[in-house]
Amino acid sequence: MQRLLQRLDHPERQLPPVIHVAGTNGKGSTIAYLRAILEAANLRVHAYTSPYLVRLNECYRLGAAGGGALVGDEELRAALEHCERANAGAPITIFEIETAAAFCLFAQHPADVVLLEVGLGGRLDATNVVEAPMATVIAPVSMDHTEFLGQTLMTIAREKVGIVKLNVPVICAEQAPEAIAIIEQQARRKHAPLYRAGQEWHVNVERGRLVYQDERGLMDLAAPKLFGRHQFDNAGLAIATLRALDTLKIDPAAFEAGIVGAEWPARMQRLAAGALVDQAPLDCEIWLDGGHNAEGGRVVAAALGDLEERVSRPLVVIVGMMANKDAAGFLANFAGLTRHIIAVQIPDRDNAMPPDRLADAARALGMRVETLGSVEAALRSLTRLAYEVPPRILITGSLYLAGHVLGLNGTPPG
Repeated sequence: MQRLLQRLDHPERQLPPVIHVAGTNGKGSTIAYLRAILEAANLRVHAYTSPYLVRLNECYRLGAAGGGALVGDEELRAALEHCERANAGAPITIFEIETAAAFCLFAQHPADVVLLEVGLGGRLDATNVVEAPMATVIAPVSMDHTEFLGQTLMTIAREKVGIVKLNVPVICAEQAPEAIAIIEQQARRKHAPLYRAGQEWHVNVERGRLVYQDERGLMDLAAPKLFGRHQFDNAGLAIATLRALDTLKIDPAAFEAGIVGAEWPARMQRLAAGALVDQAPLDCEIWLDGGHNAEGGRVVAAALGDLEERVSRPLVVIVGMMANKDAAGFLANFAGLTRHIIAVQIPDRDNAMPPDRLADAARALGMRVETLGSVEAALRSLTRLAYEVPPRILITGSLYLAGHVLGLNGTPPG
């Protein structure tokens, strides 16, 4: 990255102020809240997130007065080709070229803030060339990508805290003891002010509302639009980040507008209409979530439990996963909620987990499981079953599968 960025005249040094976000789960949702709050405060916000669901353009949002928009095809093509020419055939990964293109795009367009999501880990991530962000944020750290980041939570946390910079505030979500110990150690080493969930700031659910508190006071806000108890935590992390930055003066009304207005596709997203919905049982509920590790499965299962308390429906989980994921750890979260699992193949992915292997993991947990060739086939199969109450259907296990579903349904992210 340093070699390529030098050839590009260092666009990463020409960016608006950067908020750099790492972690295992919740990074994208936290960025969605940050962007929505900042835009509600009439600030221009660039955002670089990954992976995309349907189109590469989703990774790049360019800020503008009154709200931003995804980069257009021609401008994105030009940025990628510019980086490719500068690279001149030297060894490079796709993510590195895409990240360099983000820096070029963001350096060319004025904005007030750049929201920059780590791709993998942190210490060696392509985004970690930004030398002096105005804040670093660490969302919940859990087990994932162990083949790259290590086999223990401590080793994974050490990679995540690689984004912490000298004297730059660190805002972190609630963490497991092993992870918070590493974060605290790194913050001390870098003389970085540390704002920890449950210590310097708190977020709670009271009467269905989000109540946030820190040393500056208390805010009583409407519930997030994004569904699930974990979204209160993600929203709290975004609020804590912006309140830790003296350079940003955010009106309280902007915090509430952002919390209730933030959108982030494939995170407990309700599919209410579309081509795929039309193939499902009449009056069923379809929920889509890209969770793909044990912790992601836990928060989705908790959200489903909340839904069950409100309106009881039989639950069917349609799942497809990548081969390097912990299928048993993910599916165990649903063992008490459903016995009906349908394992499907993620199309066009060479390293997708075979449905038979997924099915074996489900059977080992005592679940009733069948394998079908596609999500469409799974939905059609459910129309042939007799339900006293229309089912609640969760499609989950991979962001790649989620993107495929949104494309099939005709509801890609905008």
